Amino acid sequence: MPSIRNSIDRLAARLRGRSHVTLRFTVHQRLAPMVEPLIERLLPFDDDGETYRCSISHWTLSERPVLHTHRGVVSTLRVDGPLQDAGGTYLPLGGLIEAPHVTAHLDPIAARQLDNLLQDAVDDVIQNWIIKHGHNDQPRQHREIDRPKADREAKRIIAAWVSDAEKAITAADGSFADIPCDACREGSDHA
Repeated sequence: MPSIRNSIDRLAARLRGRSHVTLRFTVHQRLAPMVEPLIERLLPFDDDGETYRCSISHWTLSERPVLHTHRGVVSTLRVDGPLQDAGGTYLPLGGLIEAPHVTAHLDPIAARQLDNLLQDAVDDVIQNWIIKHGHNDQPRQHREIDRPKADREAKRIIAAWVSDAEKAITAADGSFADIPCDACREGSDHA
């Protein structure tokens, strides 16, 4: 039994003072090409590994597999699967709303309706952003990025934003003086 072996391996590693354990599991050969890269991304003890682990940590909290999670600042909709064929239309098994002072379980129809509304709202906001920032007028970019170069540039933009925000606070009264404009907050270095 892999789960018993895994538990024994974890206990033995802890008793020996080791920080690594050996996990053993068997996977169907058709799934192996999909599972192996996922596991490899979860294992590194770096920022990427931590981010991947955090992004799926909610999987263990849900009784059903999660199809979508729509997160707001204080409210969340979780849409539960697996999808069910309903005469050519596919419906989730249900959903869960969590908001201040509210926890509500949704039936399949309500979960699909709210999921569709939120997906439409996301599309509208993204399309408005594209128009506002003139992305339609620019050549289509490749999906892939040069990770080291893109990460350096992103960190430079963040550092500049932090520096501008710190300069905006006056030492005398703690109020905000020159708050960075929208373009500065979005990464432009026009100032």
